[in-house]
Amino acid sequence: MRKIERALISLTDKSGIEGFAGELEALGVEILSTGGTAKKMRENGIKVKDVAEFTGFPEMLDGRVKTLHPKVHGGILAQKTNPDHLAQMKEYGLQPIDLIAVNLYDFNKATSDPDCTLENAIENIDIGGPTMLRAAAKNFNDVTVIVDPADYPQVLAEMKEEGNTTRKTRFRLAVKVFELTSKYDTAIVNWLKKVDVESV
Repeated sequence: MRKIERALISLTDKSGIEGFAGELEALGVEILSTGGTAKKMRENGIKVKDVAEFTGFPEMLDGRVKTLHPKVHGGILAQKTNPDHLAQMKEYGLQPIDLIAVNLYDFNKATSDPDCTLENAIENIDIGGPTMLRAAAKNFNDVTVIVDPADYPQVLAEMKEEGNTTRKTRFRLAVKVFELTSKYDTAIVNWLKKVDVESV
């Protein structure tokens, strides 16, 4: 198993990120990030590369498109022991992304406000986050995916021991992703079902 060399971190809940990212940096991991997450890490002296610099494309459409790019998803989804995948990565200039730490726009928090409009609710539906999480979870054999800061210590401990996490840990974390995205989509459906679209 190759060592974790590159991580993409994009968080709504940034609790504990300074310590986690600082440890990753100390282990020689290149850190990619976006927006407020990148800002917070830089404020704590952590070296970060913007996803826009990594992909060569800026964030666009009022932030709706940040990470939806082949250089991100190719780096996540490529099977690192598949010769065809490796050849295509070389052909298209893709670099592997070995660790994803992402949590989602808080849809439930936004829609718990009784004055929340349909427009505001829609803007709080995360697209890039679940897409990255599901991609990383699908490719758990090669990618470590974290949605809960409580998992930072175990991931770091295993990385310090072996340079990567165990397959057992990666699988556990992948299951956690699908549990989260399932609940997230259910919350969206349940809220939207209550909306009379003709009246808004």
